[in-house]
Formats: sequence, structure tokens, C-alpha cells
Amino acid sequence: MSVAIATAAALSLPIYLTRSNKFNNTRGVKGSFRVFAIIGEEGGGLVERSKSLWTTLFEVEDPRSKVPQYNKGKFLDVNQALEVARYDLQYCDWKARQDVLTIMLLHEKVVEVLNPLAREYKSVGTLKKELADLQEELGQAHNQVHISEARVSTALDKLAYLETLVTDKILQDSNTTESDLLPSTPESLDTVKSKPPRRNINVSGPVQPYHANLKNFWYPVAFSAHLKDDTMVPIDCFERPWVLFRGKDGKPGCVQNTCAHRACPLDLGSINEGRIQCPYHGWEYSTDGKCEKMPSTKLVNVKIKALPCFEQEGMIWIWPGNDPPMANLPSLLPPSGFQIHAEIVMELPVEHGLLLDNLLDLAHAPFTHTSTFAKGWSVPSLVKFLTPASGLQGSWDPYPIDMEFRPPCLVLSTIGISKPGKLEGQSTRECSTHLHQLHVCLPSTRNKTRLLYRMSLDFAPILKHVPFMQHLWKHFAEQVLNEDLRLVLGQQDRMNNGDNVWNWPVSYDKLGVRYRQWRDSVEQRSKSSPFSNLRRIQNPLNE
Repeated sequence: MSVAIATAAALSLPIYLTRSNKFNNTRGVKGSFRVFAIIGEEGGGLVERSKSLWTTLFEVEDPRSKVPQYNKGKFLDVNQALEVARYDLQYCDWKARQDVLTIMLLHEKVVEVLNPLAREYKSVGTLKKELADLQEELGQAHNQVHISEARVSTALDKLAYLETLVTDKILQDSNTTESDLLPSTPESLDTVKSKPPRRNINVSGPVQPYHANLKNFWYPVAFSAHLKDDTMVPIDCFERPWVLFRGKDGKPGCVQNTCAHRACPLDLGSINEGRIQCPYHGWEYSTDGKCEKMPSTKLVNVKIKALPCFEQEGMIWIWPGNDPPMANLPSLLPPSGFQIHAEIVMELPVEHGLLLDNLLDLAHAPFTHTSTFAKGWSVPSLVKFLTPASGLQGSWDPYPIDMEFRPPCLVLSTIGISKPGKLEGQSTRECSTHLHQLHVCLPSTRNKTRLLYRMSLDFAPILKHVPFMQHLWKHFAEQVLNEDLRLVLGQQDRMNNGDNVWNWPVSYDKLGVRYRQWRDSVEQRSKSSPFSNLRRIQNPLNE
């Protein structure tokens, strides 16, 4: 038997330098160093066998010789494109292995230089030079690994994009009859080639005044529980001040928050027998905006603007547009089996479209929400939003979260959870407990949003009866939003200075992109919306 020194890289084990706690009998010095060598067979057979265990990981054939050759300028079908992407990934895998192998071999050299039992006697100057050279080579090798990582990321993005194309193609084909299919003729290929490129999304520059078409929707503006018989709720909607209050019959009303007499804010006054009283001279208005009382003067026919307003599903709705109110509106009730645990209202200093962009994006969670709900989340190699070709709802992969945008400004999500801060399963259907969220982003002004947040659970009903639980939910919601706000405010500042906040959408931006497409179609008053799968309930004004 002989003593053989195996390198750290070869055996995935370090050369142990341990400090002894006993006196050295030879030198009588406490705390001397001892080198533990690895005992192997004559000729280093153990070392060679150990090396073979990891060198086989790098014996992968260069795939470049097998890549199918296509003529330059030829349009590839989906299957051919997927094949090319597959070879891209194989090449990235091969190149990454070569880069790692280079680093491991360089580490071997470092160990060989530093190992006192495996090197010849060398001067300190020679050692320094060798180590400096090796350090430079290691730096270059590590840079090459980063390049390989970027290549892998690019290849994965290609696959995600192709997967989206395949999904959309399958859905399109499922709605197309065989008689609608045309043969592949040169003319049809020319038609495909001449198809105009996809229009980019441009959201840049100062926020423009809201388009009138965007106002022609029912907007939820307050929770019913927050509007008592003797209270007023002032709101801004599309840069106009309004105030909510209940009339004599208990039904809610919404009138302009400006007295017709001297333009005093009405919400500074009080409620008197179902009428809102101005604090300046006591003029009183009913829920339809008519002035019914003018103290100290003769009553004249005066009326302030009032909006169509009603109450349903625990929320107060208004119609701020000039068109006649629609007969349908989105349903906001949580799914069956859920109980509402919190209803929170916040005023946020951001444009409502930017806030919707943020809420419709989950890929940012492990980077942004590291102190709240996403603490400890790993960063997936690929995040996808799975949705039909023309849908405004779908599910996130790899997270067990379903999400939906409902016009004009609502985001609903259902999250599968196992315990606070932990996700489980690959889909919400596989999870035993769930959290349901509703976010309403009311456009108050061009740089301000009124956010209504409702949280529901399908477990732990006792939490509804815990004192001060509402305050805890609000505290947590504010923590999460503050993590987002610092970023969205930065976006808003740069957008106002001309930067495009949708400059380079990628595959996981699908739902946010579709919101922007929906909004563009509304502002352009398209005859048919690109998205028509909207759930509706009956408008009680027509009952």
C-alpha cells in the first residue's frame, strides 16, 4: 500500500487540514497542523476510479453535428421550430458541462500547487505566479459559465414562446372545421410571410386624460359595510370628486362632492334625515342630487350631478359614463365554500393601469416580496401563465394560483396554500385549503388609485371572530403593497419622463399584455372586444 493524495475536485472531498489540541511529541508545540492523506492502491488506482465517477458526467457528444439544416430565410413550422429549440437546449447543456469541467480541472491545478505532498519544492515567488495565473483562468472560466447560463435562459424563453404558439394553434384548430382549411400553396405561404408584425405595446409619457369610453362601465367604489346610515364616503373617480351616502330608504346614492351654492365640499357636512347637508349654509341634497332644503332663503330649483348607483354583493357600484348604463356587470362573490374575512380600502399614489399591470404579474414575487408572502420562495427556471388563446383568466405554472382579469378594473385570484407563507401542489385543485382575493383598482385621478381589497378563506372560519383580526389583515396587506409601491412609483416616474413600461414583454407577461389589449380596444371603441369570456350578473336597475 502506498500513500496517494487525491485532489478535492477528483473525489469531491477536501484535503483536511486539522488543528490538533494535543502537544506534538516531536516539537512540543501545541496546536500543530497535520495533513490527512487518502490511502489508495499502488499506482493511484483509487484516484483514477474516483475521477471516472465524475468525468463520465462530461462525456456528452457535441450535438452541433446533428442539428437539422434548413435553408436560410425559410419559414419553419411549429414542429421544426421546436426541434431547433430542442437542439439549442442540448447544445447549451453540452457547453455548460464543458465550462464546469474547465473549472474543475483548474481547481485541481490549484490544489496541486498548494498540496505540500504532491508538488516539488518551489519558491514562494513561483507559487504566487502560478496562483495568479490560475486565478485569471478561473475568472475566465466563471465568466464562461455565466454566458452559458444566459444561453440556457434564452433557450428556455424560446421554448416558452413556442409553447404559447402551439397552445394558441391547437385552440385555433379546435374551432376550425376541416372545410375551412386551405391547401398549402405558394400563394398561401406568401400570405403568411406578408402578415404584419405584432403591434408593440407603448405605455409611455405622462398619463393622458382618461378616455370617455373607459367610463362606460359599472365600477365598485366602496364596501357596503363601510357605508352606514349616518356616514359619508368621499371618493374621486376619473378626476371628479363624489360622495356616497344613504337616503331615507337606506339605498345608497352618489352625488358630486361640491355644493351648488359656493362649491363647498359636501363630505365636510353631515347626514340629516337621508339628505347630505352642506356645512357652509346648510343646503341639503337627496341621493338624486336635488336640493330639498335651503335655510334662510327661498327654495329654488337647484340640482347637482348624481350618478347611477346601487348596492349588490356587499359593494356599492356607480356608473360614471355618459352612455346609458349596461344591463350586466361582473360578479364579485367569492367561490362557494369561502367566507369573507377582510375588506380593506387604500388610496395609492399610482395610476390604476400600472397597479393592474403589477397585480396581473406573479413572476416578480420571489424577487419583490422577500419579506412577506414570498419569503423563502425559490426562483423557478421558467414561469408560465396558462390561458386560452383569447382568455382573460388562467393559472400560473409552477405556482398553484388561478388568476383572472375582469373588466374594467378587477383582479381575482385563488391561491392554494398549506400553511401561512407556503404553497403546495401544482394546481389549486390539488390543494386542500385556499385563499381567494379580489382587487378593485378604481381610477381616482391620473396618478391616484382607490384600491378595494377583499380576502376570503375556505378554512379557519373562527378567525372571523378573533378581535382585531381585521387590523392584522390590513397590516399585512399594507406590507405587501409597500413592497410593490416603491417599484411601481419608480415605473410611473420613468413613464412620465418618456420611458415605455411595456418595452419588452416576455411569455409570463401574457395576462398583463391582454389587459392592455382590452383597454386599447375599449378606447378605440372596437365593435367587438378581443376577449368575450366575461361572467355577468343581472343589473338590479332593470329588475
